[in-house]
Amino acid sequence: MTARWARTVWFLAAVLGASPAFPAAPGLTVTMRLADAEWRVVREHVLRPFERTCGCRVRAIDVPPELLTQHLKAMHTAGRMEIDLFAQDNMRVQELVDAGLAQPLEEDEVSPDAAVLPPLASAGILGGRRFFLPFRPNVQIAYYNAGKFKMYGLAPPRTWETLLQIAKTFKEREGIGRVLVQGVGGAPTVTQIYEWVVSAGGDPFDLAHPGTVAAFRFLHELAPYLSPDSRRAKWDTTNDALAQESAYLAQNWPFGVRLLVYEYGKADIATYSGWAGPAREAHVIGGDVLGVPDGAPHRDLALRLARHLQSREVQAILAARLGWPAIRSDAAGAVEPWFRPYAAAVQEAMRHGVFRKNVAYWADYERTVSEAAERILWRKEPVDQVLPALAARLDAVRRGYR
Repeated sequence: MTARWARTVWFLAAVLGASPAFPAAPGLTVTMRLADAEWRVVREHVLRPFERTCGCRVRAIDVPPELLTQHLKAMHTAGRMEIDLFAQDNMRVQELVDAGLAQPLEEDEVSPDAAVLPPLASAGILGGRRFFLPFRPNVQIAYYNAGKFKMYGLAPPRTWETLLQIAKTFKEREGIGRVLVQGVGGAPTVTQIYEWVVSAGGDPFDLAHPGTVAAFRFLHELAPYLSPDSRRAKWDTTNDALAQESAYLAQNWPFGVRLLVYEYGKADIATYSGWAGPAREAHVIGGDVLGVPDGAPHRDLALRLARHLQSREVQAILAARLGWPAIRSDAAGAVEPWFRPYAAAVQEAMRHGVFRKNVAYWADYERTVSEAAERILWRKEPVDQVLPALAARLDAVRRGYR
């Protein structure tokens, strides 16, 4: 080999990312939707150790959840699937299954170990078959201003009855409501109403079900005593209301803990799992699940990475460094000491966790429930005048998807 030819070979190898003297390491591609700070932790402390263990390369890319189906469909149609493992919002997985883009997984190769929280172990089973694996759960917890509760001799409510009593007490003592619900409409409102309906023993997709009606009746009764901020409240503005003490009690996702307690120094903010309705305590589990695309070129390696992401070591890293809720009962102790009481509230809420049913008509359902909340909570329309027509409308939508 001439010197010139050798230089050419080495140049091509550099361009292609491989060495001519050694075979290229096997590689796989994983996609997640993360913030920059989250990506730094995942790449440095999660993916690099896996690369060293498996002798492989991991290419991590960011595909928004609303675009993942479109990306996978284009690759699948072209016969060139380039993604081996994906993390996707658990409310967007039905469309992947319906489009034949997610591989079914056999229980003997992906069965979760005993440390995975029971409500999460069943995540990803659709139509009796497992397609997805638990990875990054999320659940709303109740935030309360412990100083204000102590001032009035109150304990955090554990039932709807005590919740209503506390809302009335704050309104009577201060002349303004201090209990907040996320009433802006859309996903924030529908998520809360979904779990309230389940807590009442209702069917979230049947607005004529007695339990569903009971949940809306209670919200109608609670509405006069709510914080005025409720009407515009969603995930971020709920934190604002708690920080500014215009609300003393509210449900929100755990990301607010670090913001309120660690960054804003609101030491009076405490948390617990929340309250139960007439039937049970229930909390919607959100977050991401893992899946393997149909046609993934490195399926076995993808499943190995999935097991790594579910491991105690990785779940402990994600809990400690990012404050993510862990899928495992043996990983929560890894968090910083100041965060442990808040992490315990998250773990307690997940023990009462429920997964929203994946339905093809979710967008129609969300619009219908948002309208019900707007009319019953804010326009003060009677429940019996609002729900029957909306129930009939939703039933017609459901029949159209059969």
